[in-house]
Amino acid sequence: MSGSTPVSSLNNTPVAAVSLGPWARAWMRFKRNRLGYWSLLVFVWLVGLSLVAELISNDRPLLVRYQGQLYVPVLNDYPEKTFGGDFDTTTDYLDPFIRQRLSQDGNWVVFAPNPYGAKTLNYFAKAPNPSPPTADNWLGTDDRGRDLLAQLLYGFRVSVLFALALTFTGTLLGIVTGAIQGFYGGKTDLAFQRFIEIWSAMPELYLLIIFSAVFAPSLVLLLILLSLFGWMGLSDYVRAEFLRNRQLDYVRAARSLGVSDWHIITRHVLPNSMTPVVTFLPFRMSGAILALTSLDFLGLGVPPGTPSLGELLSQGKNNIDAWWISLATFAVLVITLLLLTFMGDALRDALDPRKADQ
Repeated sequence: MSGSTPVSSLNNTPVAAVSLGPWARAWMRFKRNRLGYWSLLVFVWLVGLSLVAELISNDRPLLVRYQGQLYVPVLNDYPEKTFGGDFDTTTDYLDPFIRQRLSQDGNWVVFAPNPYGAKTLNYFAKAPNPSPPTADNWLGTDDRGRDLLAQLLYGFRVSVLFALALTFTGTLLGIVTGAIQGFYGGKTDLAFQRFIEIWSAMPELYLLIIFSAVFAPSLVLLLILLSLFGWMGLSDYVRAEFLRNRQLDYVRAARSLGVSDWHIITRHVLPNSMTPVVTFLPFRMSGAILALTSLDFLGLGVPPGTPSLGELLSQGKNNIDAWWISLATFAVLVITLLLLTFMGDALRDALDPRKADQ
């Protein structure tokens, strides 16, 4: 029985370490970090709410029953004459006359919990704008009379979706450029390094100012400009991983067998070089949200009329007495960035090779 494995050594080996792969074990370590795990759940929940913002905050009713017929204003436009008005224009469901028509003779209407949209102006507010929190506007209004809660909800959605798009494009460019540099090395790496040194010296803010003056502001233009500069930091980490992994025995064996470079990069080297990419994702999203907020604060971001956290901060600066604007916007930004930071810390610990056996 000398060649058999002692029972005690099998009992001391964790079952999860035997049955789970490296990414599954990393996920288990991530879940053990309660702060990071719950931050992920809360962040996903907030993003989910923002994606259905039209069902939470909207000046159009979700459902209307008028004279025995059902209408869905949240999906369709109905002229005012449909509900007993005098005009063919789109119905203003906050108009007291329309509300009275929809609440009599067995008619009924189902509004969203917050009956204001991102661009709704509260013409019937009892206080001048910006007005403090009231029963009608739970967080108050901004200096244009728009509901602050609706602005924050839709502005959060714009910021998160923009951050996701910018993170995806920047990560993709960083992986491609870093992989080419690290895998081929030599003159290719040297040429890329000199190009990065020159490109990183370009005045990014000045270019944004110039392009915003020449072209109409848009999220697509902003995404393209920021993506052109947002890949360089990640590219350095991917390059270092490829420089290390290309010298390993399994890569040399694949080359000796005649495996193509594309197959070696995508099937062998890249999966083993993804640790810095995954680790930096939450932090890259934080940077993207801050970048968009800063540009909106300076007036170089989203087109006018688009819900924006940066614009609300600018309004708070211009209206010091309207404390509710700055306070609510600052709270949304702090909570969002804290959640992403906690997620990033937990992800970094989960992928730390020094903690692989924990």
